[in-house]
Amino acid sequence: MSSRGFSKPLILAVDNAAMFLSTLKRLLEGEPYELHCESSGDDALRFLDSNRPDLILMDIEMPDIDGYELARQIKRKGHRAPILFITANSDKEYAERAEKEGAAGLLIKPLRRNQLMEKIREFT
Repeated sequence: MSSRGFSKPLILAVDNAAMFLSTLKRLLEGEPYELHCESSGDDALRFLDSNRPDLILMDIEMPDIDGYELARQIKRKGHRAPILFITANSDKEYAERAEKEGAAGLLIKPLRRNQLMEKIREFT
């Protein structure tokens, strides 16, 4: 049962790359989660005005608002859902900054299905 009282936990995914969001939808197909995708930080913030996801997956490098700033804005809005940052950059500094920003974890693209599912189950 999700924190919203529904049977399927809601996952918000935020990434400006449509191909990645399509891949994520395919990876979660048939799983007991409701996936909602947004392609910008601004769109994600609008979605969060009226929704409370159980988990947020977000890219770090986006053109309008980067993932770090988006995470700060989400927290300022009072959301408590764990945030998993996603990036194609495996530099140590990305992991350190994600941790500093309060991320629940960091996933490196390309995502492996078993790695993704393990993290989702850990936080939903």
